[in-house]
Parts: sequence; C-alpha cells; structure tokens
Amino acid sequence: MELKKYKHDSLYSYTLGMAPTLELIQCRCEQVGKVYIHPNYTQKDERYNIFQLCESKNIPWEINKKVFDRLSMKENVFVLGMFYKYQAPVSAEKPHVVLVNPSNSGNLGTIIRTGLGFGFRDLVIIRPGVDPYDPKSIRSSMGALFHINLSFFDSFAAYRAQFPQHAVYPFMLKGSVPLDTILEKPQPPFSLVFGNEATGLPDEFLQYGQSIRIPQSQEIDSLNLSIAFGIAAYTFSQL
Repeated sequence: MELKKYKHDSLYSYTLGMAPTLELIQCRCEQVGKVYIHPNYTQKDERYNIFQLCESKNIPWEINKKVFDRLSMKENVFVLGMFYKYQAPVSAEKPHVVLVNPSNSGNLGTIIRTGLGFGFRDLVIIRPGVDPYDPKSIRSSMGALFHINLSFFDSFAAYRAQFPQHAVYPFMLKGSVPLDTILEKPQPPFSLVFGNEATGLPDEFLQYGQSIRIPQSQEIDSLNLSIAFGIAAYTFSQL
C-alpha cells in the first residue's frame, strides 16, 4: 500500500520521528502496519535499534526515501511508523479531561503529554475539534497519544448523558471559585473541562458543576489553553 498524506477520514495515520514511533511500537504494537526508515538514518541512542526493535515485534520495515519526500515536512525525520486507527474509549471510573472544540494540534499534543505526566489518561474531545490522529498532533504529544484512552462526542450533552456520574469542573474566566482555593481533591470520577483556544467555554457551562477560574493579572486576556490545562492538572494532581 502506498502511503499518502494524512486525511481526517483515512483509516490509518503515521508517526513522524523516532520518539513517537518508539511510543507507538511499545504501546500499540498490534496496530502498526509498517515502519519506514530513511536511507540516511543513523542510530543516535544505543538503547534503541529500530531494525532490531521491529524484528523483535514482528513489524515489517522498509528503507524508502520516497515516502519521506512525500509525507514528511521536516528534513530531520528519518523514521516513520504507519499504524491503523483504533478504538480506546475512556473509562467510566477514571477522571476525564474534556476539551470542547479544540482547534490547535500543537496545543492538543501538549495537553495529551502534560496530562499523561500528571496521571490523566482519559481524554474526551467534543466535536468539532482538531484531529488527535493527525501526524502533527501525534508529534507534538511526543507519542503520548498512544498511552491514553480517547473518546469523541458530538456535544457536551451527549457526553454528560453517557457519564452522568462525573462531577464537572469547567475552567472559565467567569469561574466562581479560584483554583488556588480548592483544598481537597474530589473523589473520582470527575471531569476537568476546557473550552476552545479562542473563545473558551460559553456561559452555559456555568450551570455545570463547580466552575473554576485560574487567577491571573489584568494585563492579559487569558492564558494559553495548554498552559491553563498544565496549571489545572498539576494542582489537581497535588491535592
């Protein structure tokens, strides 16, 4: 099969670079179709030999420069892992990170990686939103995507209907409670909810659970979404 540039409706996607490809192989080995290696590839870490790793996992590999010329937008990409998309729905018993209409693949990847670092492994995306299987999102997550559970819903109402037991904590500029006043971590399950990078959450989310605001100076309109999430995730992980 000839790999083509990624499209949202594709049945497959691919990793760009050694680091996310390693995470793919280690976490979702059964989904890997083939690993492509650039002729100029050189092993930089003695712990990881991509040829031996593929052989040990029975993963087909191929040296093919044309694939990189066609798919890679970075000259320093020398390993590419093609994989088939898969289902890994979120757990009903675990805390959820809910992103309502996220629009930036870089922010999404950073949120996935940051969330994993603070123990949040269950991510919900309310459509429309950026595609987490886009190679750009995968690369910005450094392969953390392959460690998490992921579910999609067409509306927040549909999400609430499936997970009514989750206590909801929307993060909003109009939030009624400052984050630094929360002294006790809620018992799972709960949901940390964040809005779009440009518009945040609409006022209707003030009626869902306990709305929270992150204190900031008046000199900026708002924090970057991935920064706000990092602050919230760290705070909740320390309670």
